[in-house]
Amino acid sequence: MIEKIPILILAGPTAVGKTSTSIEVAKKLNGEIISSDSMQIYKYMNIGTAKVTKEEMQDIKHYMIDEIYPDEKFSVSDFQERANFYIKDIYNRKKLPIVVGGTGLYINSLIYDLDFTKAVSNKEFRKKCENDIEKYGNEYLYEKLKLIDPDSLDRIHLNDTKRVIRALEIYHETGKPMSTYYKDFRKPNHLYKIAMITLNIDRKELYKRIDLRVDLMLEKGLIDEVKSLLKKGYNETLTSMQGLGYKEIIKYLNNQYDYKEAVRVLKRDSRRFAKRQLTWFRRDKKIKWINVDEFKTQQDIVDEILNYTKKKLELV
Repeated sequence: MIEKIPILILAGPTAVGKTSTSIEVAKKLNGEIISSDSMQIYKYMNIGTAKVTKEEMQDIKHYMIDEIYPDEKFSVSDFQERANFYIKDIYNRKKLPIVVGGTGLYINSLIYDLDFTKAVSNKEFRKKCENDIEKYGNEYLYEKLKLIDPDSLDRIHLNDTKRVIRALEIYHETGKPMSTYYKDFRKPNHLYKIAMITLNIDRKELYKRIDLRVDLMLEKGLIDEVKSLLKKGYNETLTSMQGLGYKEIIKYLNNQYDYKEAVRVLKRDSRRFAKRQLTWFRRDKKIKWINVDEFKTQQDIVDEILNYTKKKLELV
């Protein structure tokens, strides 16, 4: 029998405190951290993604951060392949792989046996879709997707044209919506022994933290970061530049929003994003939920995570 690799997955909404908590846990469990954040993979995008700094890492190795440039394409399949490589490497060095982040589809690509390599493909159809976007805009294809696969809209943003096209391509080739395949493919990944924890907090407190985080990003120079990215030639149509914190500031710089409106929209959309993250994780009944506001200190939270993880993964 193949020995299963133990993994701790620490998930949760934006601003709940995953980064600092995961680092303390990693220190106690001799672990290394793999980010499952779909925005932190991009180089140069630091402030708007709340990317962990070298100082904050406290000598704990982090992976899947600064992996690609903002104009490079990166799919769930790419994440799955690289993360699986890092997991095996960490484990082979007698350390515990700890996956940390809030991108649900990235996490699912590890805990479920999602085989992206056998997926159908039609280059001509994709090219036609790309031409349609150029002619009619993103909304044109998004409305098509809404008609054939409304369940996929929870996972796919209007501006994530690559995934919109992919969903349409799967339907075109198979006659079945992409969402049905994700339901069918939710078979456990038998390579890993998994402890999965999601951090949560009172909704009002979470929204306060999100608003504060946005204020801090602006103080740290989010506007200058966006200006620098645009100056490097990374335009607003890129998937990376459609991320939270970037598209709102771009609209401010393009005089589509005044400053006050840009901040208001960014805070609002960040709160909505956190709500969607929580909805995603609530679907999985195997998750242990930890409400951080029920603990007096962060150390108490860390101790709770340590106790659960050691029992679940049978760590010595």
